[in-house]
Amino acid sequence: MTPAYRDPKGLIQVFRPKEHAARLSLSCSTIAIPPIPEDIFLRGVNLAVVKNAEYVPPHDTDAALYIRPLVFGSDAFFAVSAGTGYKFCIYVQPYKAYHGVHPLPALILEDFDRAAPKGVGHVKVGGNYAPVLKWSDQARAEGFFMTLHLDSRDNSEVDEFSTSAFIGLKQSGSSYTLVSPNSRSILKSVTSTSCIELAKSFGWNVEIRPVSEGTADIPCQPREITGIQIPYSELPYFTEVLAAGTAAMILPVKSITRRSTGDTFEFAVNGPGEGCKKLSKALLDVQKGIVKSDLGWL
Repeated sequence: MTPAYRDPKGLIQVFRPKEHAARLSLSCSTIAIPPIPEDIFLRGVNLAVVKNAEYVPPHDTDAALYIRPLVFGSDAFFAVSAGTGYKFCIYVQPYKAYHGVHPLPALILEDFDRAAPKGVGHVKVGGNYAPVLKWSDQARAEGFFMTLHLDSRDNSEVDEFSTSAFIGLKQSGSSYTLVSPNSRSILKSVTSTSCIELAKSFGWNVEIRPVSEGTADIPCQPREITGIQIPYSELPYFTEVLAAGTAAMILPVKSITRRSTGDTFEFAVNGPGEGCKKLSKALLDVQKGIVKSDLGWL
């Protein structure tokens, strides 16, 4: 899924469609569906947007057109094997940030595993989302509007939020370090990847690694790090925690609660932090054509 915005002249721009084409292709091939060729995907997205251009919100609003590609088996087929026919379709609808823009409290889900270590957590398939609705609805009824998943092997590593990717920010003076978990159980988020690239363009440090439970305090590192574990006890050392996704956009997380330990770590108690504001503005400026980017995202 990807958004489409109008630039200051009213022209429509689709955000990073090639990256979304690649993600759909991976998702299809993982579950034995023939991948959708990139050119067909891009033509389909363009056609869906053109035919529904009247529903793309004006430039001066905080809304966009949500583009959702879908592939499903469509043949009359009864067997425990891959299907022989599939339909590729694209749905669109106007939308605003799914959770709004105010900081929300999150609950770590400890009675439900989103994905197995060698399962399909890294791809966009319906089975990763429908089962969590029961738990997210229950958490919401208790005042937690976000739910966070730990790894299913031993519940020691942060994977992702139910609806979006996890991003941690540490501030040291005027400098930031952005931390993004890396696991085969995590869906590769185009929004999160974009935040990482923007952070590098700001001159921020970037660490792409698992976030895990332990006792040691690991300080910010002045270089990019890949594949190094971070203790769970590092969570309170994040200045800000963000949830990033197409529907969520960049959402500041107010707090993270883990009931089994009695921990509640607070972050954006008084509103979005400066790191969140900087990332959000930079991303939206590119998406809405306010700032011309050399990153080739549109």
